[in-house]
Amino acid sequence: MKDAIRLVGLICVAVGILYMLRPDVPKRLMEFFKKGSRMYLAGMIRFALAVVFLVGAEHCRRKWVIVGFGIVFLISGLLVFMLGAKRLRVMIDWLQRRPALLHRCLGLVAGVVGAAICYGA
Repeated sequence: MKDAIRLVGLICVAVGILYMLRPDVPKRLMEFFKKGSRMYLAGMIRFALAVVFLVGAEHCRRKWVIVGFGIVFLISGLLVFMLGAKRLRVMIDWLQRRPALLHRCLGLVAGVVGAAICYGA
């Protein structure tokens, strides 16, 4: 479980670097998830990550870091289903219209989150 959590952290770091280098990538990814019921797939992925983090936290060096991210993933997964596709599409449309600098900053945040996950694992 610890290795799975560390892998998620490394993927977050890699995605963060990719987003900082290529700010068009998150816009295309958002476009992919906007179609049909793919947003709910994102919610299910967040739930799965929450389960992995909350179950695996016991085996990690910094349990509170991993539990914290597990709770964040759980809440974000719930929000996907509570807000619904219509509201999320409006939010995604707004985010897609933001300048590249914001997407680079979000990439930086993703990288820092990934590093914190690796640190806690």
